Amino acid sequence: MRTLNFWHLLSLFLLGFPSVSLAAVLAIDYGSDWIKASLMKPGVPFDVLLNKDSKRKIQSSVGWKRDDRLFGGDAFNMASRFPSDSFSSLKILQAAPYDSEIVSYYTSVSTAQVVESVRHTAALKQSDGTEWSVEELIAMQLAYVKSLAESVAGEKVYDVILTVPAYYSQFERDAVADAIEIAGLRTLALINDGSAVAVNYAMTRTFPTPEYHIIYDAGASSIRATLVSFSTDSKTSSTQITVHGVGYDRGVGGTELDKRVREILVDQFVAKHGKDIRKDKRGMAKLWKEAGRVKSILSANTEATSHVESLAFDIDFRSKVTRAQFETACEDLKSRYVQPIIDAMANGKISSDKLVSVILTGGSTRTPMIQAAVKALVGDDKIALNVNADEAAVLGAALYGAGLSRQFKTKDIRLTDILAHDVQASYLAAPAAEGSKTRTITTLIFPAGSKVNSKKTLTFKRKEDFSIHFDYKNPVAPGFPTQLLEVEFFGVAEALGNLTERGATNNVVKATVQLSESGFISVTEAVATGDIKDESLTGKLKGLFGGGSTESLDEETASAGSETPIESDTSSSSSSSSSSASSSSETSPAPSKSAEAKISLKELGTITLNFTSHLPTITPMTVEEKKKARSRLRALDLEEAAKVRKEEARNNLESYLYRLRDLLDDENKDTPFKKCSRPSERQALADTLEETFFWLHDQGDDADTSVLLDKRIALETLERPIQHRYQEIEAFPQALNNSQMWNWSTRLFLTEARQNLTREMEADLPSKWTKEELDGLEKTLKEHETWLNIWVEKQKSVKSYEDPVIETTEMKARAKVLETHLQKLAKRRVPKPRKTSTTSSPSSTSASSTITSETAVPTDRSKEQEEVEQQIPVDGSEQVPLQQQTSHPEDIRDEL
Repeated sequence: MRTLNFWHLLSLFLLGFPSVSLAAVLAIDYGSDWIKASLMKPGVPFDVLLNKDSKRKIQSSVGWKRDDRLFGGDAFNMASRFPSDSFSSLKILQAAPYDSEIVSYYTSVSTAQVVESVRHTAALKQSDGTEWSVEELIAMQLAYVKSLAESVAGEKVYDVILTVPAYYSQFERDAVADAIEIAGLRTLALINDGSAVAVNYAMTRTFPTPEYHIIYDAGASSIRATLVSFSTDSKTSSTQITVHGVGYDRGVGGTELDKRVREILVDQFVAKHGKDIRKDKRGMAKLWKEAGRVKSILSANTEATSHVESLAFDIDFRSKVTRAQFETACEDLKSRYVQPIIDAMANGKISSDKLVSVILTGGSTRTPMIQAAVKALVGDDKIALNVNADEAAVLGAALYGAGLSRQFKTKDIRLTDILAHDVQASYLAAPAAEGSKTRTITTLIFPAGSKVNSKKTLTFKRKEDFSIHFDYKNPVAPGFPTQLLEVEFFGVAEALGNLTERGATNNVVKATVQLSESGFISVTEAVATGDIKDESLTGKLKGLFGGGSTESLDEETASAGSETPIESDTSSSSSSSSSSASSSSETSPAPSKSAEAKISLKELGTITLNFTSHLPTITPMTVEEKKKARSRLRALDLEEAAKVRKEEARNNLESYLYRLRDLLDDENKDTPFKKCSRPSERQALADTLEETFFWLHDQGDDADTSVLLDKRIALETLERPIQHRYQEIEAFPQALNNSQMWNWSTRLFLTEARQNLTREMEADLPSKWTKEELDGLEKTLKEHETWLNIWVEKQKSVKSYEDPVIETTEMKARAKVLETHLQKLAKRRVPKPRKTSTTSSPSSTSASSTITSETAVPTDRSKEQEEVEQQIPVDGSEQVPLQQQTSHPEDIRDEL
């Protein structure tokens, strides 16, 4: 396997960007403990986003300190002071039914109060009684990441791709999509985290021969194993990543390990002090934080010392935990560490001898007992530590999302992912006879391992309206329902009747079921269809010689993984996989008359049916609920923005007061501030300054932002005249030099232009200017010179503490008038010379030759003049227009 230079490859990734502004793509790896994010945007280095503390990962926490909302580590640390107002590990609760086991588990590791939402899912409650859905709290964190991305991008960011575990059900994926929408983002795609790591692994490698790897992800909330194969097409150089199987354990991960460490610390506290700390929320929150620290130390050391001041009951807690104690407490988990690997290989039907490596990712893979268990299963030589355990998923998701956006030129990586759960369809069979017992037919339509981004067509021989129920064959998690989707079809009898009137036979109902790229299952189309015979001469000949004139009812869809449609009234289905048809860039030929007839017959034999989809159990948020949630978050954002403006106004006022005080208290009398101010002005400033200082310390905390701004404006009004005088004194020399420079340049131009005009008139040649135009420029020059001389003399008598009589802005404006007049004439092109007659006497030819010879030098000089005059500056900051024959050009340039 050949490894390419990473940064060289990234430079190839970002080639070919159009000059127009492109939308950025935000990738987020949302974990139970940490959030990692990456931004793909032209001109922005491809890397992980940093938070406001320049950290590469953000704690997955949101909380409140009284009225102030906090994120990341600040929110997590607040749990020890405000245990009911700090919310972490929210990923565990996504779409979780309130009465499920996972909610009970969450309450055992968190001090937050869990309540039941109106949708019968878990919600959380602040100490002041405010309730938040899990989607709203996660949306707050996503919006926070969005703001970080926008500060880097310098523009709004909308498109996001987010990683999810492969085992996530449609309920949980709906919850993720709702949180993304509430945060003001658009879901570009949801990608399984193991697949994202695979993309990251492949982006700097090529695979001349197919290779099988296990992506082993031990995260906080669970352990996942993804069996993938990598191959590189030698012709197209594209890399194909195929997921063959997944395995997982929702109950084992970093959170469970933290819980075991905390139980050790709790037992030690109870044994040493005889008090039950489990009833103290603050104490348990402090121990949860300490357990995470101790676990990290034990990953590199055989023992760790724990010390928590004022843990509970005014007791300072000290203890020691050894790695042996930790591993003994986790003894019952050892077999579960590697079971996901075994399940992934079994699902993918791959033996361990075909594995090239097991790629470790996720923070918990640093735990020695987990590494030891994996090594014991696959061998030490197959353990791979060649990806960043924390950042591989988010970087892979970013590259995958950039490829989906079609705005970036990335490495050609093609990903084929799979479904982790069995999905079946059930429906009532049509009664065989009136009064007969109704049968329910259940058929597995998407078995575990089905490829995503595929469709299947179900065929029913029904005569009345009916419904289909889509369910998970087994519960996706303890306490989660199996009922997924209910679809009801309308107008079946009427549509079939219309088909019969059209002469159609073998009338059936067909429903197209889609498994999207992000793992969502939905019905996209339903039709009533039948066969209509072609009664034309061509059709009859085809029927006579066996050329079928009707379309098969068992027509498969064109998508990958499609199967033979399910016939009604049967309990089993036959399936045959078909490869995805490759797209062709060639132009299709025009259809023949027979093809047009076939198309029209097909349209005539198809009627679209109406249908409705209903989620019978865990429903996603409705449009109104999401609007309300966004309004709540928007109100929080506005309130916090007002607080930030007030804090900035207060800080700016306070710093301004100290700056003024330093100016007034400076003992040096030669400072610019004192030179440009009168004693009375300084006294007025000092009085107002003292009054404002007293007000700020007494009432500043409760003052409105507008009042704080008014206080500063009052002081700035007193200081502004002094500051203006100093600024004018500083700017005057440059403004004067600029005005004099344009006077000089115009005078030089006029001298040369008049000389050229005289020569051209004598030679009867066209000129660039007229005498009137040059006279007009000279008039503008004299007016400017006269005005400048008069007011500069007046300014000389003005003291430094007096207001200037001539403003630099007016000097620049008047010089600009002269500059514009000069540039208008200087940039004019030389007119073409008059054409001479070709039929002339020898004397006239001689005269013409004489004239041409005499005017050769002025013509060349005009070209040189035009080249020099193009150097006339627009703003007066460069050299002035000088003719080649002007005396002492170097001296003039030096002076200017």
